[in-house]
Amino acid sequence: MAAFIRGVVCLVSTERHAFLTKKTCVIEESKRYVRGLRRKPVKVLFSENETGKVVRPPPESHQLAAKKSLKNHNEAELTSAAHHAVKSSPAKKRINVQSTAKLPEDMGSRDQVDGLLFEKASPGDKRLARLVSVARSRKFREQQGKILLEGKRLICDALDAGAKPQMVFFSTVDRLRELPLDKLKMATLVKVKFEDIKLWSDLVAPQGVIAIFSRPDPSRLNFANRSQSVPLSLICDNIRDPGNLGTMLRCAAAAACHNVLLTKGCVDAWEPKVLRAAMGAHFRLPIYPSVDWDDIENHLPKPVTVHVADSSCGPDRGRETEDNGTHNLTKAGAYGWVSSRSNPNKMLYEEYDSDPDSDSDSDSEHEAVSLPRVNIKLYHESWAKSPAALVVGGETHGLSLEAVQLAEKTDGYRLFIPVAPGVDSLNSAMAASILLFEGRKQLSQLQQGSGKKSKTKRQAS
Repeated sequence: MAAFIRGVVCLVSTERHAFLTKKTCVIEESKRYVRGLRRKPVKVLFSENETGKVVRPPPESHQLAAKKSLKNHNEAELTSAAHHAVKSSPAKKRINVQSTAKLPEDMGSRDQVDGLLFEKASPGDKRLARLVSVARSRKFREQQGKILLEGKRLICDALDAGAKPQMVFFSTVDRLRELPLDKLKMATLVKVKFEDIKLWSDLVAPQGVIAIFSRPDPSRLNFANRSQSVPLSLICDNIRDPGNLGTMLRCAAAAACHNVLLTKGCVDAWEPKVLRAAMGAHFRLPIYPSVDWDDIENHLPKPVTVHVADSSCGPDRGRETEDNGTHNLTKAGAYGWVSSRSNPNKMLYEEYDSDPDSDSDSDSEHEAVSLPRVNIKLYHESWAKSPAALVVGGETHGLSLEAVQLAEKTDGYRLFIPVAPGVDSLNSAMAASILLFEGRKQLSQLQQGSGKKSKTKRQAS
């Protein structure tokens, strides 16, 4: 029986052109197992009575080596094709073939506009949140030398004045094109979603662009229309309301003042609320922050006359003018734009004192201080006859004693604006605007008068 089966199998194998030898044969199983040869090799067994050995498939290491060789061959062909494409392209642009696998990812994170490269912020990018948070801190701005500017107009004013941008965040390419791109070559440009800018913006209607600048040096900025400035300086003393300080800076720029000096008691000039209220005044005239009173005169022309703003009015003035316009008051609150009322809304600012009783204690300490003797004048009388400086105090703390001493030293005046009876005094920003424009008018008239005299002399000669 066994011999019969062996003969049948050999006959079938010969008809199908199988590779047979005289002393060997292959046992073919059903069709299902034949298809399985495509997936995994089947063991081929020789007759034990002939060889006594079993032939096994090649080890796994040989198979892996064969696959690796095939892969290297395919990569070599792709590399050769890429080099051929580079050589045959009309632009003849060099491409790093080794980085072709990373090219789509890089192109998705970087782009350019008018030849200027910019990045696309990936989801979860914290740079905008981190920089905006720290830039709003006065301590960080002073230590790291960074400021935050928001909006097209303010950023353009800074770039025109020569400020150095470090990083610009924008929501659309059109917003970026509104800025002078030639001045942004050294800055890092990052495209972010408008929702991210809206989340970190201080504006009610964000414009879609925020920039981080290096803290500018006033002596190195290029201010426009400096030739039209008048020899009038503004000294802000203890101005702690950001809105008031920003308005005063804007008035000083509109009145074409020579410069602005901020004493150490003032709020930071680069605080976001001050920037919004100033409307670009930071880049129209020099602003020197945190100036000591010992160093004030070094920033003023010589000779100079320093005047102080005074909120006292009514019967006090009649009593004081009886002695040739001089006075000798003993209350420090008689100087400066000091509000005698408490803050009804209890509004707190970054630089305000936390103790509400600190102001009353401070005033009581100066009740018995004998102040210098300074002449008094109405704001519209002639007081700006030469280079002058105007000191305006804050509504909470008032003027410093050093301000009154400097006014006495330079033969300045105590200026005040009379108001209707029963009306509280004007705030510091409104008073500064009235006095600055009056000083500009008087100085301009003197310049015009001196110009006419010199012209008449030349004609007469």
